[in-house]
Amino acid sequence: MENVIEVKNLTKEYKSLKAIDELSFSVQKGEILGLLGPNGSGKSTTINCILSLLNFQKGSIQIFGKEMKPDAYDIKRSLGVVFQDVAVLEELTVYENIDYFCGLYIEEQETREKYIKEALKLVGLEEFQKFYPKQLSGGLLRRLNIACGVSHKPKLIFLDEPTVAVDPQSRNNILDGIKELRNQGATIVYTTHYMEEVELLCDRVIILDKGHILASGTCDELKLLAHIEEKITVEGIQLEENQMQKLEKLKNVEDMLYSNDTLVMTYQKGKNNLVDFIEYLKKEKIRYSKIYSERPTLNDVFLELTGKELRD
Repeated sequence: MENVIEVKNLTKEYKSLKAIDELSFSVQKGEILGLLGPNGSGKSTTINCILSLLNFQKGSIQIFGKEMKPDAYDIKRSLGVVFQDVAVLEELTVYENIDYFCGLYIEEQETREKYIKEALKLVGLEEFQKFYPKQLSGGLLRRLNIACGVSHKPKLIFLDEPTVAVDPQSRNNILDGIKELRNQGATIVYTTHYMEEVELLCDRVIILDKGHILASGTCDELKLLAHIEEKITVEGIQLEENQMQKLEKLKNVEDMLYSNDTLVMTYQKGKNNLVDFIEYLKKEKIRYSKIYSERPTLNDVFLELTGKELRD
């Protein structure tokens, strides 16, 4: 596969802090790469270095087989960037905003008009062309932000938390739009804290922390890294302290969490955990309203690798 991005031994320091330390990875043509990590992991620094918005002390970055530099305008014309903070012009309408940003790359008016219409359709804003940003809901505003960033049909797109704080309808629209961009041939680097989005969209995932790659691979490959084998959730269950102590001692139990009449049991191994657990509850005459089992999720792996402590 052809590599669109090649990062080798990238190191970025802020005084005594190494935000990125000897980081190396590639992004293949036509894929959606999920770049994940907790706050302070180095995601934003990595992207800003790739875009030549930050200087770095060591390493090399190539895009489309060429060295990426601040004055590499031939490369930058093929890039689309949508940052988490919405960046549109309040005094311009939806159509005028897209026209302005598209016009930075596309001079020919007929082509630009065609691209604007396609961008409006991509994000579902055809009916809002004459609206001003202040008249849009949060979800519509984010969709406008995406349209402005991709209207010139870039070959490589960076999307930073594009669905944060939007309603489910806008979120679905944005995710469908991202799939369509990939179907049209774009390569996408995607950052988010929503693991379900990663599983829906990403062909491959890199998990960063403290400037290092902790793991990389497909979602299924990463799930194999999970320390736990199975997670059983019981809803509508009321337990006494002595009952909880007994549950913790059951065979293969790795961890247990009980809150608001919901019990979550994680198992390190075993094939009949659910059957055995149901039999145990029946024997002890412990009532519940719902019980189900699931395999480790990408979120479970992410927390195992990066820790469960809060980050600033």
